[in-house]
Amino acid sequence: MADSAIERVEALKTGDLHDLCDAADDAIKAGGGFGWVEPPPRDVMERYWKGVLVVPERILFVARLDGVIAGSAQLVKPPRNNEAQAHAASLTTAFVAPWARGHGLARRLTQAVESEARACGFRTLNLDVRATQEAAIALYETLGFKRWGTHPFYALVKGAPLAGHYYSKDLDQATPQDETPR
Repeated sequence: MADSAIERVEALKTGDLHDLCDAADDAIKAGGGFGWVEPPPRDVMERYWKGVLVVPERILFVARLDGVIAGSAQLVKPPRNNEAQAHAASLTTAFVAPWARGHGLARRLTQAVESEARACGFRTLNLDVRATQEAAIALYETLGFKRWGTHPFYALVKGAPLAGHYYSKDLDQATPQDETPR
């Protein structure tokens, strides 16, 4: 059985940065991009991840499989000037590289973000996902996220419009699925 771990990351060693970029590239090529349709040049991808780490409103989690970073997810806090929505955070850039799927990493990443959101005092966790990402949608719904809307022109991929779904979860309403496996 493969060794796996979920970690909150505040700094990336060079090897970890390369692993994260490789995993993101693989996920994007498999249609699981988080905004990108094609992997950007490596320097752009590296700058993106380095930038995530310096934004105070972003908390990065990574999934490791046998010590190699295989996926990520971020908790994004609302800007400080948004008092009306200060109760809600977002889950974004959630992915697991195709070679690492089937080990429960996506579930554990999502649960880590939820746990951190609760610890930070947020009452709602929001996310959005392309309609084509059926496995992610099934996971989010299993974990108690409720779809509240669909945007028919959410993304443009290779010239074709794709729908996207919007989800939220009431973090005050814990369910048995929320318990992080040890």
